[in-house]
Amino acid sequence: MLLGAGHRYLRMDDASLLHGAAGWMNDSALSHLNARGEVHMVEVGDRVATERKATAEGYIRLRPEVLQLVLEGRAPKGDVLAVARVAAIQAAKRTWELVPLCHPIALTGLEVAIAPAPDDHGLRLEASARTVGPTGVEMEALTAVQVGLLTLYDMLKSADPSMTIEGVRLLRKHGGRHGDWQHPTLDGRSDE
Repeated sequence: MLLGAGHRYLRMDDASLLHGAAGWMNDSALSHLNARGEVHMVEVGDRVATERKATAEGYIRLRPEVLQLVLEGRAPKGDVLAVARVAAIQAAKRTWELVPLCHPIALTGLEVAIAPAPDDHGLRLEASARTVGPTGVEMEALTAVQVGLLTLYDMLKSADPSMTIEGVRLLRKHGGRHGDWQHPTLDGRSDE
């Protein structure tokens, strides 16, 4: 297999090269690589369907006067928060079309909350995706956050092109073979 690196190509015939000298990659860490180091879609047909939930968050930083327009419902393009919520929901349902190795998932629910950031310098978007199935919904929650934030940017860019999207991360997940997980910075807190 050849991997492109600018105008040079690296030959990756030996799968051990993918594991690197530092040993930071292994088979369980990169399940989307087969034994030959080739990309493949993970088989989930033999997994038990369980309840799964994932919650992600992200922020969009914007000027205080633009934030005030949004919170008062006076943004030039209308109710930008409602449109961003719908965009986030739509994106979560189509994650498998956007991220090449994601499985199509029948979501059983998706909640999107948008509120002022704790420091009052922007908005915080949180998305929680749920399903009952053989694979998790982390990518759906993260995609919902990203597209919701991009929608806010799109609808407000004429008022503040300097907006910054940041801090997109998975907060927690529930269910599956690896059990529950929570971002280390949450210090045992849970919103569930």
